[in-house]
Amino acid sequence: MGTIESGTDPTALVRAREVLDRFLSNRTDRTQQAYSADLDEFARYVEAAPDAAVAQLLGGGPAAGARTVLDYTVDLRRRNRAPATIERRLSTLRALVRTANDLGMVEWQLEMPSDEQVAAAEAQPARDSEHYLFPRHPGEVDRLDIQHYALREQLRGNYLAPISDPGRILDVGCGTGQWGYEMCQEFDAALVVGLDLVSGKPGRPSRYEFVRGNVLHGLPFADGRFDFVHERLLVTGVPLAAWPALIAELVRVTRPGGWVELVEVPFEIERAGPAAQRLVVLTRELTDSLGLDTTGVVYSSLDGYLRAAGMVNVGRREVSLPVGNWGGQVGSLMVTDFRAGVTRVCEVLVARGRLTEEDVRTLIHEAQHEWEHGGLSYPFAIAYAQKPDL
Repeated sequence: MGTIESGTDPTALVRAREVLDRFLSNRTDRTQQAYSADLDEFARYVEAAPDAAVAQLLGGGPAAGARTVLDYTVDLRRRNRAPATIERRLSTLRALVRTANDLGMVEWQLEMPSDEQVAAAEAQPARDSEHYLFPRHPGEVDRLDIQHYALREQLRGNYLAPISDPGRILDVGCGTGQWGYEMCQEFDAALVVGLDLVSGKPGRPSRYEFVRGNVLHGLPFADGRFDFVHERLLVTGVPLAAWPALIAELVRVTRPGGWVELVEVPFEIERAGPAAQRLVVLTRELTDSLGLDTTGVVYSSLDGYLRAAGMVNVGRREVSLPVGNWGGQVGSLMVTDFRAGVTRVCEVLVARGRLTEEDVRTLIHEAQHEWEHGGLSYPFAIAYAQKPDL
């Protein structure tokens, strides 16, 4: 019998249903109802149907399974579930994996988190990254989509890698999910998986799957599962020291012959005026306090990271997106993106006492004048590479 692999393709779903059927069979009605309630709550946590949730748990392997259960435990505790309820929820998942092991579908058992691991995980911000530059805000969905549309217009497409009919696509740090939604439209036979700390906007295509995960803890997928792995603008959330390990993870989950594409920016504005440059300096101070790259190392090293990870056929392209209505459609989109972005950053700086609200109003007003009359632009680097065939 074949093993379950990550990604809820039809085969994985069939095997997950087989595990569920075996696990729930020959139980009393009361026990079956309790187990079903446990599994339903886990499915709600991972934002998937029960069979897809089981396929995700079994498909990631022992390390990813342990991390998922740790995060799930913290979530249950933060929602004030009773200790006895949490213990039962976790026991159900452990017994489920044991059933899969008995069926020969996995070769591991689910490790339960220790009290020390749970305590350390609880100390981290809930469902967010302590390194993320932009605070969660309802307007972030619109800002990220506008940013996506601007880059897509400038590139005349959603990617540069020479991919051909990929069957599985992974979008790491998927944000709103818009890039992945459009890839579903372009490749109508592909399964597209988006991974992020929080789910994106509604309206997911039927072949789009969201997986909750933190890239700093590794990717919850088996080796070589994806034909195309995409990452964009994680420089605002991933510490500089973590980048080589992140790239290695992206490469690990890419199949031999598959492609990885990275899209990043420096914290720099081309032809910045005094107000815009002041905003850049303040943003650098904030990013430095979060352990993020402030000197453009990631931006300049994308292709080098890929080569160091053993990739071949490496390509790199740099583009500058205009900021201001003078730059046509792309410029209009980017000025909207910038206005929203600097507003979010300034809110943090005000909260930290680095700026007053009057300072913010003045800076943004002066920066907007520069955007419209100074010919500002913002650079992006796109690097892509192929994983060698075995």
